[in-house]
Amino acid sequence: MMRILFTLIICCLSLNALAAPAHFQEAKKELRHKVYHDRNTQGDAYCGCNWEWVGATGGRVDLAGCGYEIRAQRVRAERIEWEHVVPASQLGRQRQCWQEGGRKNCTHNDPVFSVMEADMHNLTPVVGEINADRSNYNFGALPKGKPQYGACDFQVDFSQRTAQPPASFRGAAARIYFYMADRYDLNLSRQQQQLFMAWHKQYPVSSWERERDQRIAAIMGHHNPFVTGDKVWKLGHKNSREGLVSDIPATHPSQQTTGPVHGNRNSKIYHLPVGCPSYNAMSEKNKVLFSNEEKARQAGYRKAGNCR
Repeated sequence: MMRILFTLIICCLSLNALAAPAHFQEAKKELRHKVYHDRNTQGDAYCGCNWEWVGATGGRVDLAGCGYEIRAQRVRAERIEWEHVVPASQLGRQRQCWQEGGRKNCTHNDPVFSVMEADMHNLTPVVGEINADRSNYNFGALPKGKPQYGACDFQVDFSQRTAQPPASFRGAAARIYFYMADRYDLNLSRQQQQLFMAWHKQYPVSSWERERDQRIAAIMGHHNPFVTGDKVWKLGHKNSREGLVSDIPATHPSQQTTGPVHGNRNSKIYHLPVGCPSYNAMSEKNKVLFSNEEKARQAGYRKAGNCR
């Protein structure tokens, strides 16, 4: 009964979302059967690997056919998984539900998060090991290094918590980030904006990207306007918030009390002077100071998980 009521709440959130999947599991099924049903022989987004469909939403990857070399996780490397281009943690960490119980709590108790998590414009099939290694790292530009996955041109710098997609997906990734930030009022740092603007210009919209947008729009009821060209991102872009039906709880300066926000330049995690046990635990060489929590978020930092 509770599940039915929860679904009804989501369905009533917005007229634009009436045709959209209510949950992540539903989104994967719709993508499998109506968007990517004929794309399994065209290669996944990150590695260009073909796959054979297995079950309702999964796939078995042809690793030999694309020259993929397993780095560490054979089981996940052999299967197709659905990647949130903008990670789920970036969608949820500004919401109260995430602070109180992470993704599981948000999925069960926050209808707005479920809408964001199930947004099909933000989902793409990828090799599972790449999905695992990318984790929730930001996309960034990395120097050319030794191949980590054979012929797959995807790079992960684990120490810097940064990943770089192949050139074939960089423009698409930028336009997905623009869409999600604009629609759900997410913060993009100045550095991220500049990088994605460069990728957007260097890697124009492809024919498949347009077709994908058309197929998803037929289900969700709206396009990615940064793919269609109806919107153009400029530095300092003002988000439309079209996908939000309730405000993201903000942290006001009065709640922070005194003292700067401490950011860890290695982990990209920040700590508040009150409520965060590790506020003074990091070494001085790793410490970055911010005047408030909003500045830390704009710089790409996220709040420590042990903050109360």
